[in-house]
Amino acid sequence: MIQTQLYIDGQWQSPIDQGTRAIVSPADESVIAQAAEATRADARLAIAAARRAFDGPWRQTTIRDRAKLLNKIAELIDRDAEKLAHLESLNTGKTLTESRTDMGDIAATFRYFAGLVASEAGAVNEAPHHVISRTLREPVGVCGLITPWNYPLLQAAWKIAPALGAGNTVVIKPSNLTPLTTHHFTQLVAELDLPPGVFNLVTGGAEVGAELAESLDVDLVSFTGGAFAGESIMKAATGNFKRIGLELGGKNPNIVFADADLDAAVDYALNAAFFHAGQVCSAGSRLMVEDSIYDAFIGRLAERLPRIVIGNGFHGETRMGPVQSAQQHEKILGMVQAGIAEGARLVHGGKRPPGDVFKQGYWLEPTLLADVTAQMKIAKEEIFGPVITAERFRSEAEALRAANDTPYGLAAAVWTRDLDKANRMSRALRFGTVWVNDYHPYFPEAPWGGYKASGIGRELARIGLDEYTELKHSYINLAPKAMGWFGA
Repeated sequence: MIQTQLYIDGQWQSPIDQGTRAIVSPADESVIAQAAEATRADARLAIAAARRAFDGPWRQTTIRDRAKLLNKIAELIDRDAEKLAHLESLNTGKTLTESRTDMGDIAATFRYFAGLVASEAGAVNEAPHHVISRTLREPVGVCGLITPWNYPLLQAAWKIAPALGAGNTVVIKPSNLTPLTTHHFTQLVAELDLPPGVFNLVTGGAEVGAELAESLDVDLVSFTGGAFAGESIMKAATGNFKRIGLELGGKNPNIVFADADLDAAVDYALNAAFFHAGQVCSAGSRLMVEDSIYDAFIGRLAERLPRIVIGNGFHGETRMGPVQSAQQHEKILGMVQAGIAEGARLVHGGKRPPGDVFKQGYWLEPTLLADVTAQMKIAKEEIFGPVITAERFRSEAEALRAANDTPYGLAAAVWTRDLDKANRMSRALRFGTVWVNDYHPYFPEAPWGGYKASGIGRELARIGLDEYTELKHSYINLAPKAMGWFGA
């Protein structure tokens, strides 16, 4: 049985009230860990430690020191990659192959920001010969980082690497459903010679996140998760007008035109919707297909769905594991039933798979709902599970109008051989990422984030580092002289 603790001010410790939470395997509902359950009081201790470290020794670290730190973290991730991948699959239910890929991406994220930090230098502005005018980027201060349950360590890395690289101190709160890899990551950080308080781990529920958002001693809060929680954090952050970064999910159209490479488009439609059982903020669950190929496309998807191997993520043949929690399982089934009630046609799935092995755990068949219209709830609201909703469109203008008719704006994809059409669509779609003839790739060098209700700010890329800095103009007059303007 795994036991986790809090990490505050350079020390492992139990919560003040000794609270714990049972961590459950989504594959069979067995208890796999007892995690420390912090309260506001524990969060305040972590914030105070981070504040002392930022105002004290951590301010003296150099750009070179921080770049070395990020590279060292990448090395430790590589060293423990298999252990981390195992914990990630155990906790989330995703396949071990997916988790191993995540660990490689996490190490690459730290190395990318290490290189970016190492190249940092303030800009010297044009000024009179007796003046030194510089534009500087300085750390924001204490950063509260709140991460989701679907990609626990990857999303943490997207925040931790630029936060530490920019010279900030950190209090991180992983999801109370999936804290295991963040806990092990903290064990790696504890091996390093960091001043106490630079990195703090506080596992717990919503009250811990609320404390991070409300505290006047937290200078920035970065959150990835649901829109309701994001709204609460945004309101709470106004107490000291702290910087905020929000990544709140999406309802992502995957648009297939009749001239697309249909073999590739069908294959990628499955990857877009069922990777990690659809529990991806950028999942292409809203499939939009041009009318002339719609029936054939749905038919080809229907042939593939029964062949998707569902099972334990540690089995090599598995292609899709369970969803993460009982609450998520119930929500997805409810959304499917709501879609059918509105007139959608259930082509496949919509229930727990047959067999004794699937009686325990949060299992769902890959599901396809056809003949969905843009007015239906399932076409507008994020499902966050292994469900494709399929809509028809008859023209480029209709596809564009329907795709943009959503409060979200995280990601979209377009499938066509017509490069002019691809360019028009990619420019007109109001989404933070638009793929053409592909789905899901991202790179540390490219920004990630969304328009509208999909959030505020960007992660990764150069802007992902800038999010954790304040911009300062430093003006030094080397030869001041009296002006004699007043009362000379």
